[in-house]
Amino acid sequence: MTSTQARHTRRAVLQAVLDAGARRCIDADPDIWFRADDESDEEWQARRTQAIRLCTGCPVRAACEELALRDGDGRTDADDMVRAGLTGPELAAVRTAQAVRLAAANAADRDTEQRELHDLVAQVQREAASTLDRKADGVRVPTARTQAEQNVLVHMLTARIREIRTARRARTGWEVAA
Repeated sequence: MTSTQARHTRRAVLQAVLDAGARRCIDADPDIWFRADDESDEEWQARRTQAIRLCTGCPVRAACEELALRDGDGRTDADDMVRAGLTGPELAAVRTAQAVRLAAANAADRDTEQRELHDLVAQVQREAASTLDRKADGVRVPTARTQAEQNVLVHMLTARIREIRTARRARTGWEVAA
């Protein structure tokens, strides 16, 4: 399943959850959730408070919030709606915070330096655990590499690991603590 297919499947599941569990929303006046064009601030604040109160104990509030965020509901500059107990500006702030978290997660996934560190450590462990002699039919058969060559390889790998770790620590300010 592709990520696009998963997103569409998730959306359908969320909508089904809302349809099945949001009795309070269905029973309430649909206009309670949205500000009218000519509505005063005082009138809207009273209805908005009532809408938020309805959302407070809703069993499908999390699904409603996720759908609102997926749909792009809410703007930082307009307090004109309530969804999942959040106003438009609050939804926009949550969406922004999640975008920052997602960007950080994507950056971590693209962290090739970390993957290189992982691969180098694994290679050092394999080299350190390997023996230079192999047995064939109970007779020792030396490999083409000598102990000195293996030592040089392990030394080179560990030097590269130290180099990467030192650079990463310097970039993040850890060199002061180390």
